Amino acid sequence: QVQLVESGGGLVQTGNSLRLACAATGSSVSDYSIGWFRQAPGKGREFVGAISWLDDSTWYGDSVRGRCTVSRDNAKIMTYLQVDSLRPEDTAVYYCAAAWKINGVVLAGTLGYNFWGRGTQVTVSS
Repeated sequence: QVQLVESGGGLVQTGNSLRLACAATGSSVSDYSIGWFRQAPGKGREFVGAISWLDDSTWYGDSVRGRCTVSRDNAKIMTYLQVDSLRPEDTAVYYCAAAWKINGVVLAGTLGYNFWGRGTQVTVSS
């Protein structure tokens, strides 16, 4: 079992940056890739970015590529999502999720994830 808790959300102005954190606790957290997704009201869950359990490779969704960085501490307990140049359309609940020993672009889909956090709200004002 892995427990995930997101933090760092809030109200930010357009153009600013935000760094979200995901704290992972439980068994063998280093064996899990971590993905970030977001869900805006009335929309489906959208892939934002992910980092590999194996070699810290990263992947990003089309809507945030170039504005987003996913990173992880050496202990693989904390994973971070930095989003720059925020736009009103970035407003959503942001979730982190853990996928056991999954690597590659498959991390952009939700099916491979075993555990999910409860999310943190990000609101970007125009």
